[in-house]
Amino acid sequence: MPPATMPIAVSRTLRQLGEHVATWRKLQGLSTTILAERAGIARGTLRSIEQGAGTASTESLLRVLRVLGVMERVVEAADPYATDVGKLRADETLPNRVRR
Repeated sequence: MPPATMPIAVSRTLRQLGEHVATWRKLQGLSTTILAERAGIARGTLRSIEQGAGTASTESLLRVLRVLGVMERVVEAADPYATDVGKLRADETLPNRVRR
């Protein structure tokens, strides 16, 4: 099976997120070497995150966001119960599994 092509919206978002990470790093006066070291990742991995390559693991991204002090904000942004739909359905019992 050939690898799936990355959707344009995902590619764009990876680039935007990478730009945000780079901006946060620069605002805090951190070099790529220092940020990568504090996050416990390779400098090349940080470069991939900042370039929006989409090859870094979720753990590596979260390590970087933690060092930058924004990890909790990113997690909160993904909270389904903070959305209108989530608030409307908050009282419903969610299934353990969703099957098709």
